[in-house]
Amino acid sequence: MKRLTHLLAATAFLASAGLAGAADVNLRMTIWSANKSHLDLFNAIAADFEKTHPGVGVTFDSLAFDSYTTTLTTQIAGGNAPDLAWIFETSAPDFVASGALAPLTETLKAAPGYDLDDVNPATLELWSTGGEIYAYPFSTSPFGVFVNNDLIKAAGKPTPAELIAEGKWTWDSAVDLAAAVAANGKAGLIVRDFDYKLWDNLATIWNGWGAAPWSADGRTCTMADQPMADAMAFIHDAIFRKKALPAPGVSADFFAGDAAMTITQISRASLLPKENPFDWDLVPLPAGPAGKYAVIGQAGIGVFASSKNAALAAEFLAFMTNPDNAAKLAAYFPPPRKSQLTTDIMAKANPLLTAEQIDTVVIDGIATGKVKPGHTGLAEIHQAVRAGLDAAWVPDADVPATLAAICRRIEPLLAR
Repeated sequence: MKRLTHLLAATAFLASAGLAGAADVNLRMTIWSANKSHLDLFNAIAADFEKTHPGVGVTFDSLAFDSYTTTLTTQIAGGNAPDLAWIFETSAPDFVASGALAPLTETLKAAPGYDLDDVNPATLELWSTGGEIYAYPFSTSPFGVFVNNDLIKAAGKPTPAELIAEGKWTWDSAVDLAAAVAANGKAGLIVRDFDYKLWDNLATIWNGWGAAPWSADGRTCTMADQPMADAMAFIHDAIFRKKALPAPGVSADFFAGDAAMTITQISRASLLPKENPFDWDLVPLPAGPAGKYAVIGQAGIGVFASSKNAALAAEFLAFMTNPDNAAKLAAYFPPPRKSQLTTDIMAKANPLLTAEQIDTVVIDGIATGKVKPGHTGLAEIHQAVRAGLDAAWVPDADVPATLAAICRRIEPLLAR
């Protein structure tokens, strides 16, 4: 905390001496998105910051989603860490425990009009330790199902909205209509960004069975327990027997009109086609055997303690996530601020979405959802599970045996 305080004082001194403009400082922030709508918004916020900070520039470095954390940690190890970084919820335990991040609480509390008390304390838990905040959860976003009603109707199936109205929106009915669309020549259901690599995105399905990859304390593998075995057997059957999900090596893009449904977050709404649009909807995840549920993806922004401009980077983070800018970011990234999680405010920020979609997917999802699983040492655990699951992605797989083998493989890693 002393180091950050000294840096803040130094920055204030330079500004008061009129020397800050001569510093020609560039802050670099790594992000996973290369989406133009996202970048336009980030750059607009940065431009507002730069107006009051002459000589300071902010650039956003887009890294590939599926290798984001690996690339970021490689940069850190190579002495090329960014000043700020977008951090996934699954990597939060490692980053928070590592000592690589600068403390933020003092800066956020001191920022004019910031109102840190407005931030839901539950959203800060993953990003804090010892009473100190080390990254700010600027996005607390439930997963929903984007739907192409045109493809579903063409396959002679009821839409998810119709199934919801009848109380029949379940995983069985979702796979049934996905299989019908696939039989009609298009893809059925896509778990976006899964691609048989990012296996933790399957939490959007297996949570419907009450399954989890490890125990709540993180020390015991539960991949082979009955809830997960049942959920993975269901997924395997949906892929290889019912053809409801694209098989390994098969790609399709929902937003190009190639699939009936995709599981993702509202930040991807910007990908919906403006030319030749289809009739789309956004609905909650289907109910599973364990009942209705929601899954949340969180994203935090952290400042690296090794940055030569850590104080200024923390100041930009506070500016980027203040109430005014949080309201702008809410167009794609639901904020953790209690005052902003209302249908009216979210509707203004998300003109593409209806009030019902915001209520049932976003507001209700944040209230009831569980965050995707994370763990210290996740990179090694993730790779071990991914390699172990290769045996499951064949038509004649022995799913229970595969899951048992994964547990034997990761149990020592969980216990560290």
